[in-house]
Amino acid sequence: MPHIRRSITALVTAGVLTPWRLLDAQTVDIGQRYHAAADRIITAALSDSSAYRRVAELADRFGPRFSGTDNLERALDWILEEMRRDGLENVRAEPVMVPHWVRGDESAELVEPRPRRLPMLGLGGSIRTPPEGITAEVLVVSSFADLARRTAEARGKIVLFNVPFTNYGETVQYRGRGADAASRAGAVASLIRSVTPYSQQTPHTGGMSYNDSVPRIPHAAITVEDAAMLQRMQDRGQRIVVRLKMSAHMLPDVQSRNVMAELRGTERPDEVVVMGGHIDSWDVGQGAIDDGGGSVAAWEAVRLLQRLGLRPRRTVRVVLWTNEENGLRGGTAYRDQHRTEVPNHVLAIESDGGVFKPQGFGFSGSDQAFATVQQIGRLLDRIEAGTITSGGGGADIGPLAREGVPVMGLNVDGTRYFWYHHTDADTVDKLDPREMALCVASMAVMAYVVADLPEGLPRVTR
Repeated sequence: MPHIRRSITALVTAGVLTPWRLLDAQTVDIGQRYHAAADRIITAALSDSSAYRRVAELADRFGPRFSGTDNLERALDWILEEMRRDGLENVRAEPVMVPHWVRGDESAELVEPRPRRLPMLGLGGSIRTPPEGITAEVLVVSSFADLARRTAEARGKIVLFNVPFTNYGETVQYRGRGADAASRAGAVASLIRSVTPYSQQTPHTGGMSYNDSVPRIPHAAITVEDAAMLQRMQDRGQRIVVRLKMSAHMLPDVQSRNVMAELRGTERPDEVVVMGGHIDSWDVGQGAIDDGGGSVAAWEAVRLLQRLGLRPRRTVRVVLWTNEENGLRGGTAYRDQHRTEVPNHVLAIESDGGVFKPQGFGFSGSDQAFATVQQIGRLLDRIEAGTITSGGGGADIGPLAREGVPVMGLNVDGTRYFWYHHTDADTVDKLDPREMALCVASMAVMAYVVADLPEGLPRVTR
């Protein structure tokens, strides 16, 4: 192999081959070159439950970490202190201005045909109701199209979008745009069936937005069970009346931080593989699944490489982004604050799907880079996490992707993720220590090998 590589290098120098061809040839021996290191990483990651213990401490000590709250800022202080104690390099925080929405007191109750408290969560960004609340008849609809057909019935009512979960991308539009659609029809408030395939009377919160062309109305989520009950009542011809009270309001932006640390590269320290998750969460539960687990897994992956003395050619940087949930300010600020470095970002990896059993990675980048990361993925076949699929990334690394940086997202068994997503049930007991250790191993192997390759991943030619 060395003599083949020298021959190819000579052809590159002579201008006969382009550099990515050299990288293609070198991928042939990725398995041989990095097999021992990958096995060391995997074995060490599975030898204890340090990652699980750390996310449990984060979740239990600070609880939910919503943008604008003391919980989040105290958690960031603790993380910075722990990163320094770990001996990681260039531990620092970078300021980010974030929105500050406050939920306040809220409630929903069925008034007719019988009294019942309806478990609910206001949707992030919603306005408040009047102090006495809004008491009105409910119109249950099954889609935006159904509402359009029944616009004449919606005026003065509370519109409930009873839309069963199909997939997140399709169903979440009712959370994001439901208030505007209901307002255009003349509704006084809007409710959604929580965006989830499974419920035990657990309402799910999440972000929403308003279009300034229509009046703003309060917007909240009720449970799957209660949405189905109200649908049945309407189907029977019963009159449904609900009283909704919300004191939600928006305060001026406040300063938060992205926090980060590094394992500096030995030969090309200015070239960076960045990985992480978002450290903020919604203001319910503990934010253990979304995304404390992903944040800690990335952090532990870097710490593991440091502990094993596996220092690659390039720098591996862990970033815990702030304000993914209701603003994406952290990911955007990172891109802006590191704009001069972006051309030297070799790869960005995000974990924001829960730290359940890993299956591999989704990758977005050039065909040549895809072939390379597929080779690296085979090093994870031992733990059944080696499948590399086309298309992947994450919300916080989206700004980097738009600048041409290759990106990838950790793919996990997502069967249960949306059961707990944005609910009071997002607690650390839903995570499994071994599954989380497997996520640490997967991220550490991928980051280390990409950071150590003789040549960087080729980008898409623009």
